[in-house]
Amino acid sequence: MKGLAALLVLIAIWAAGLLAFAERVERSTPAPEPAPADGVVALTGAGSNQRIGAAMGLLEDGKAKRMLVSGVNREASREDIRVVSRAVRRLYDCCVDLGFDAANTVGNARETQEWARAMRYESLIIVTADYHMPRAMLELRGAMPDKRLTPYPVATSVIRAKRWWKTSGGARLMVTEYSKYLAILGREALLGLGPRADAEAPEPKKG
Repeated sequence: MKGLAALLVLIAIWAAGLLAFAERVERSTPAPEPAPADGVVALTGAGSNQRIGAAMGLLEDGKAKRMLVSGVNREASREDIRVVSRAVRRLYDCCVDLGFDAANTVGNARETQEWARAMRYESLIIVTADYHMPRAMLELRGAMPDKRLTPYPVATSVIRAKRWWKTSGGARLMVTEYSKYLAILGREALLGLGPRADAEAPEPKKG
């Protein structure tokens, strides 16, 4: 009986966390106008058209000097991305970079880190889908703790955040995203228990 009671408590905690996560996603859009930054980064994935279009709008509004589209499908051409983003060719040709290496959110964080380092950027606006933003920011802040990262979540056609439970696809996506988010929280908690990477080595004993 004690084991069953403990299981029910865990399920209740998990469910409460899911509802809080979903409410956080729902309230994240429309995103407030971000402060200007060095660069803007669009993370591809489901609903990429909306993500890339929103990031391009920020670039056109002068919110950043340059834009990275991270995780571009290798079969997509540069012109394909321009059409999707509805970008002005002059601005697109001069100020938009495409990253083809990232295959997931971890890859997005690595690709963004490398781009920011190459450009010597200290501040970035991160654009991705509303439901993906919490997990994306965990990965990006873990990869770039020294950078100023501003989230700019966008609503996509993939899921209606305010009615996610009304369709099996929406419910499955929200539950999956929440579970991945919890997994990253657990990973970071475990890493935090280990020795610091920058810890000073012990001084040799004098003999």
